[in-house]
Amino acid sequence: MEHITVYREPGRYAGWPANYGVWAWGDEIVVGFTVGYHDPAGGFHARDRSRPFVAMQARSLDGGRSWVVGPTPCRTPGGRGLSADEHVQPALWTLNAIEQGLEHTPTPCPGDVDFTQPDFALMCGRTGLKAGARSWFYISFDRCRAWEGPYRLPMFGYTGIAARTDYLVSGPGACTLFLTAAKANGDEGRVFCARTTDGGQTFARLAEIGPEPAGYAIMPASLRLSRSRILCAMRCCQRPSEFTAARHWIDLYASDDDGRTWGYVTRPVADTGSGGNPPTLTRLHDGRLCMTYGFRGQPFGIRARLSADEGLTWRDEIILRDDGGSHDLGYPRTVQRPDGELVTVYYFNDRLAGEAYIAATLWRP
Repeated sequence: MEHITVYREPGRYAGWPANYGVWAWGDEIVVGFTVGYHDPAGGFHARDRSRPFVAMQARSLDGGRSWVVGPTPCRTPGGRGLSADEHVQPALWTLNAIEQGLEHTPTPCPGDVDFTQPDFALMCGRTGLKAGARSWFYISFDRCRAWEGPYRLPMFGYTGIAARTDYLVSGPGACTLFLTAAKANGDEGRVFCARTTDGGQTFARLAEIGPEPAGYAIMPASLRLSRSRILCAMRCCQRPSEFTAARHWIDLYASDDDGRTWGYVTRPVADTGSGGNPPTLTRLHDGRLCMTYGFRGQPFGIRARLSADEGLTWRDEIILRDDGGSHDLGYPRTVQRPDGELVTVYYFNDRLAGEAYIAATLWRP
């Protein structure tokens, strides 16, 4: 097992790869994240809310051992941050840029996107997390070297859509997005899936995944097992009003009709620590499933579980690392290299209220 620093700069705060995505073509891997400024007094996250966040991405050509980092080559509304409104003061909100009609406001997608193009990637963006949140997406045909968009996503009948990057391609013009919507009371959030069959020109809500929770169920992580069966794991919280003290866990749902209806399967992770953490699902070359997630309790770190029966049962936790300085870590994404080694990318810190940075763990399941 080997830990690699992907991006770290003194005085900066880098975070949340799960919001942006990871894409892999053999040993070429690209991961998205965002960078702001460090502030030890920033609260649950040690970031400076008075300064902007900037979208970034890192690329590795050697299976995650070395990385080149630069700004994400995409246009954001008003040139502001991507998927980070909740971490900055209102004057810096991307939502305000959209409402004011500033440059690069999301527009309708023209359609005819070939989602099966071998160098294709899709990335989602959003403003906030609750009622009023708006979302959009980008597409790339050159392994994330350039992004087209932003293309507007509909509201699907909800009062807010908080899109993180999670999608399944099923044909040249067919793609399913897994999204989080505001609940009926406007609070964060519940999971649903939506599908396009015309190359991204239109999307329609396909199904809600699970009942509306008393707390929240957010940040889906999907995985296709067959033409008809899909799994979806999600981050859950009992009482968001008591965020750090509430119980947090990961639930797993499944569909046997290509996403049209869903049923509860199991709870792979009963505790993800103070504030919780999202899962990510990866199907391994040998058919097993791997779930990785951050653990925000002591000892703080990154963990994994494996399943040999397509998610029905899960083996004991694997500790990838337990040397985190605080709860402010996690949000992983995992890919498997051609040689079988896994690359798990996440954000991390070494000490209480320390600067957050992007790291990767290379390991064999």
